[in-house]
Amino acid sequence: MDNAIVLKYFPNLTETQKEQFAALGTLYPEWNDKINVISRNDIDSLYTRHILHSLAIAKFNLIDQSQNILDVGTGGGFPGIPLAIMYPEKRFTLIDSIGKKITVVEDVIEKIGLKNATAHKINSNDLKDKFDTIVSRAVTAFPNFVKQTRKALEKSPTASIVYLKGGDFDEEIAPFRKHITLYNIPDVFEEEFFETKKVIKYMVFE
Repeated sequence: MDNAIVLKYFPNLTETQKEQFAALGTLYPEWNDKINVISRNDIDSLYTRHILHSLAIAKFNLIDQSQNILDVGTGGGFPGIPLAIMYPEKRFTLIDSIGKKITVVEDVIEKIGLKNATAHKINSNDLKDKFDTIVSRAVTAFPNFVKQTRKALEKSPTASIVYLKGGDFDEEIAPFRKHITLYNIPDVFEEEFFETKKVIKYMVFE
């Protein structure tokens, strides 16, 4: 398992970024042997289904204007860890309500030397800090996600929710449609896995 697929789409990484992405291919299988943090069916496709999928947000430049980013329901650290590697100048806070997953995330952050990311076992409703952007990978229906998380955003015209989602979700986003832009991941990544996958960017206070 190596990070060739990341280099295919992001050829200009620094040596540190290359080393950090490469290390994920060792750390996640090791953890998965102890805790089922990633589906057993998916661990062999870690770089495509988790790391590259997370990096679709970077490929479309959807958080370039943000400095303080919250990853809600991060699970094993996606999309937060790949994005934190890609944007060392930005601050990332990764949260999940399941403690054992945060244990994994904290260990990965420490072992790859990621200085701009922290992980916490907390529900988004209990957060006190405010963020420029919230990122997530389809942890619930989009309207529920907006309701649960929007109070964690700074009340700014540039505040956004960036949501990775697949399948048919036209009905879910209908109430927000005027303030949403959809990005088709197959436009930037050619692998079959991304065929129905999109990124939703919702300008919350626009």
